Amino acid sequence: MPMITNIEDLRILAKARVPRMFYDYADSGSWTESTYRANSADFQSIKLRQRVAINMENRSTASTMIGQKVAMPVAIAPTGLTGMQSADGEIKAANAAKKFGIPFTLSTMSICSIEDVAKETGGHPFWFQLYVMKDRDFIERLIDRAKAAHCSALMITLDLQILGQRHKDIKNGLSAPPKLTIPNIINMMTKVRWGLGMLGTQRRGFGNIVGHVKGVENMGSLSEWTAKQFDPALSWNDVEWIKKRWGGKLIIKGIQDVEDARLAVNSGADAMIVSNHGGRQLDGAPSSITALPAIVDAVGKDIEVHMDGGIRSGQDVLKARALGARGTYIGRAFLYGLGAMGEAGVTKALEIIHKELDLTMAFCGHTQIENVDKSILLPGTYPT
Repeated sequence: MPMITNIEDLRILAKARVPRMFYDYADSGSWTESTYRANSADFQSIKLRQRVAINMENRSTASTMIGQKVAMPVAIAPTGLTGMQSADGEIKAANAAKKFGIPFTLSTMSICSIEDVAKETGGHPFWFQLYVMKDRDFIERLIDRAKAAHCSALMITLDLQILGQRHKDIKNGLSAPPKLTIPNIINMMTKVRWGLGMLGTQRRGFGNIVGHVKGVENMGSLSEWTAKQFDPALSWNDVEWIKKRWGGKLIIKGIQDVEDARLAVNSGADAMIVSNHGGRQLDGAPSSITALPAIVDAVGKDIEVHMDGGIRSGQDVLKARALGARGTYIGRAFLYGLGAMGEAGVTKALEIIHKELDLTMAFCGHTQIENVDKSILLPGTYPT
């Protein structure tokens, strides 16, 4: 086992251990991947003010997200196919989040079902992310299943009405079921640890869908169904009926524009996430961290603003918090840990981010994350 000191170490290990088609699915963006790259790169230009001779004892990164206590202002983002990075991956990640004291969000397009995660985490509350499909009867039943599993928040993703093109997925033959070309088979055969894990589980399909939609009983019929189901006609009216059906805490994901942020406020949601879907949809859109300040300025007093995209360190979390994000989400960072070392890898990713967040906060002269604001940033280096 190599020495793991940062998220990049986990990424390198995951790349070596996860089949290429599934690693590339997680670690890619649409078209030229310019937005995907900018999500991380734009954090680097933001500089921090180092302070000295300040008492750094009794530090705390504890905060809240939509009223829920969190050990740090970080949640695990919803990611599709998590259970293909490591067998039963959603369960492993949910358990790691539970033990660490942060929220876990399950994707509609997960491998493990809502019921799987609820059972294997001892009924611990988690959040559920909803893609709005044309089959509204299925969506209503999915919401009801999330209620029955005691999910404590529903997250509606609005930026996947149509699918962005990801060149790597096309070239790798990633589909449902995956195309087992000779190169893919050869590559999978070299991933012994991954293969043994997959042989030990029955969870290899989309657990929230297969068996829950009439006519969808296997991966082949699933592919045909999903190709027709993402709804390009999705509107704020749909958000209204989902909110009524759900009746609990509601988070809107996929906001990049101030005008849409105001509409999110009007929807009655409890929080919104500034997000460009990890650079996987509109290539050429601004990075999340550059889009964040204008949205916070416009609606931050009316709704809790979170952000997602490009976070690879605790310093990134601190910078987002300084620019007004009440909470942040990690997607690829936890997926790298999961692919590298399973549940232990997710825990390692969380430990790395927490330590970097804690130490950097102290270096910037603060001991409480709740008191961090723009004053920790060097003027002229951050977006306004």
